[in-house]
Amino acid sequence: MATKGTVNVQTENIFPLIKKFLYSDHEIFLRELVSNAIDATSKLKVLSTSGEAKGNLGDLKVEVLLDKEAGTLTVKDRGIGMTEEEIEKYINQIAFSGAEEFVQKYEGKEGAEQIIGHFGLGFYSAFMVAKKVQIKTLSFKEGAQAVQWESDGTPEYEITEIEKEDRGTEIVLHIADDSTEFLEDARVKGILDKYCKFLPIEIKFGTQTIKQDDPSGEKDEEGNVKKVDVVVDNIINNPNPIWTKAPADLSDEEYMAFYRELYPMSMESPMFHIHLNVDYPFNLTGVLYFPKLKENIEIQKNKIQLYSNQVFITDSVEEIVPEFLTLLHGVIDSPDIPLNVSRSYLQADGNVKKIASHITKKVADKLKGMFNNDRKDFESKWDNLKVFVEYGMLTDEKFYDKASKFALVKNSKDEYFTLEEYQEKIKPIQTDKDDKLVILYANSKDAHDQFITAAEERGYDVLILDSPLTPHYVSQLESKLENVSFARVDADTLDNLIKKDVEIPSKLSEEEKEELKPIFEEVVNKEKFTVQFENMSETDSPIVITQPEFMRRMQEQQRMGGGGMNMFGSFPEMFNLTVNANHPTVESILKKEGDDRKKVAKQLTDLAMLSQGMLKGSELTTFIKRSIELI
Repeated sequence: MATKGTVNVQTENIFPLIKKFLYSDHEIFLRELVSNAIDATSKLKVLSTSGEAKGNLGDLKVEVLLDKEAGTLTVKDRGIGMTEEEIEKYINQIAFSGAEEFVQKYEGKEGAEQIIGHFGLGFYSAFMVAKKVQIKTLSFKEGAQAVQWESDGTPEYEITEIEKEDRGTEIVLHIADDSTEFLEDARVKGILDKYCKFLPIEIKFGTQTIKQDDPSGEKDEEGNVKKVDVVVDNIINNPNPIWTKAPADLSDEEYMAFYRELYPMSMESPMFHIHLNVDYPFNLTGVLYFPKLKENIEIQKNKIQLYSNQVFITDSVEEIVPEFLTLLHGVIDSPDIPLNVSRSYLQADGNVKKIASHITKKVADKLKGMFNNDRKDFESKWDNLKVFVEYGMLTDEKFYDKASKFALVKNSKDEYFTLEEYQEKIKPIQTDKDDKLVILYANSKDAHDQFITAAEERGYDVLILDSPLTPHYVSQLESKLENVSFARVDADTLDNLIKKDVEIPSKLSEEEKEELKPIFEEVVNKEKFTVQFENMSETDSPIVITQPEFMRRMQEQQRMGGGGMNMFGSFPEMFNLTVNANHPTVESILKKEGDDRKKVAKQLTDLAMLSQGMLKGSELTTFIKRSIELI
């Protein structure tokens, strides 16, 4: 006996509209159908536990079948199944009315395809790729009659009583002519791998041949048991991923194996992981891994995968976690994050905000615990961690408050300090005459060796701050730390960087300085270099080339983006050429005549430029020739 009917809808032929607006990506239909099959199976397990479902449950795996000849794709489960009344309710009324409401509300509106989850339309996503859909189902209830529902994509449907041995539901999609890609094994496997990799019930997609020991025990010539080919089910998912287990039950090897499962192409192993496990005030599980970032801020987004009850949602998690956490790898799973919603909804959702805040706290607590428990080990990881911590401190105020207690700095002698420890260490010697603490730093130990050595000879300490975030980070620390300034060690002469009350007298008179100044201005580009005289020690270099801290920092911030400086245009490269008024060689220029004065001034200037890596091309060649002549 067949029952025919028409769904009571005002919108004529709703399915072309569903096809157009349901999802931006048609492949989602398979996620929806497999998820429904998993739900039906999970419900049966619950009913069996409570005694409502009687008898042996048997094999519960979900199966995806392709029949290219018949042009069908089938999703088959052995879950609770449906009666005719339940089909009428869940397929013809609830889901279909949801479809109509969706179309009326969102037709033609941008982003509509992302809000579909509110309307219970998972099943109807099948019509995006199918010209006809059949549901063959037998309820778990005793004495139930198997039925088939069928529709060709119009509001008309037909329900027929059928013979069906197995409890559960089969959704048969007769694939449309414009969607035959979904009859290809590789395409379907790709979708299952993407969305269904960690669903909690085994999913079978075809078979595979593996080698096993011969059951007869027959041995080969070398005395080993022979291998035979055995055809087994191809299970495409891992139903029990590690984030569903208790951390106490897992070893480091299992965490590492799971990382390899998530990122089979990754060349490097992560440094450590955090296992998230929260059940109040929201549900959240997951495992986050810390990759080795080193000096690179390759902001590798799309490395954290977001799941809802083990169903993959997205790997674009910027709305779920604070921006700096997108540097991490791993998995977050929360049933409190809806499956299909717009990004603006996620950003405004209260649960999502709480989840983001909690993950930040867990990450900060993990790092603080590592610092407290084994500082030496934490220091050994710091060079790979610092970009992440600095990025977090720059972009998240709450993280800054926690991280400022364990964030480290390293000096030129490879000694590590917290920010507080370092200020205490240098306070006695690096406090200037205005009682301000001056922190000297270099971006590179090798490139700034001359300046670092000079500073250390004065008893000063120099930090090595070589992160790509350094320009922004030191500006932030200056705004946070009381009465502290940062100066790169080559930003000026040491006496100007850390001004003391001690005055060094000049061996040159003002008239002699005025006589020397045009000689040095003649041997450099006056638009780029400002010539000035300083009273330094005789043992200091005769010429020092420095770049003012403010200008250089603005340039670096502008290159990286940020700092709001583009409104001023591009910052020009400007340098100070500082002549040591107390150096004997500088004084000796006054005793020379004509071109000899210029030659010595040029040689001294080129030496200073060479020390800064600024002498290149023909200028370097000329300098080498001149040096040989002078020798």
